[in-house]
Amino acid sequence: QVQLVESGGGLVQPGGSLRLSCAASGSIFSNDNMGWYRQAPGKERELVALITTGGSANYADSVKDRFTISRANAKNMVYLQMNSLKPEDTAVYYCRADLRLPGSTYYTRYWGQGTQVTVSS
Repeated sequence: QVQLVESGGGLVQPGGSLRLSCAASGSIFSNDNMGWYRQAPGKERELVALITTGGSANYADSVKDRFTISRANAKNMVYLQMNSLKPEDTAVYYCRADLRLPGSTYYTRYWGQGTQVTVSS
C-alpha cells in the first residue's frame, strides 16, 4: 500500500514563509514526476509546481519567484518552500507523485490527503 503524507502546513502572516514536505511510503520501485497542487474554497484544483526526476521545475505564474520545489529521489520525497506568502495563497495543498511499484511496467499517479495553508493577519 503506497501512501503520500504531507506536512508543514499551518497559519502564517502575509509575507511569511512555510515549507511543505511530502513523503511517499510503501513498496516503491521508482519515481517520476512529483509536484504540488492546491485548491482554494470554491475553486478548482490547480497546479502549483512540478519537478522531474532530473530536477527541472515548472511553476504557476502566480507563485514564480516566491515558491521553490525540490525533491529527494532516494527518499521519495518532495518539498515546497513558500516565501512571501499572500492571502490568495490560502488553500489546501496536495502533493502528487508518479510512482512505479515493484513488478509493474508503468507509473501510477498518487495523491496525498492535503495540508491546509492559511495566510492571514
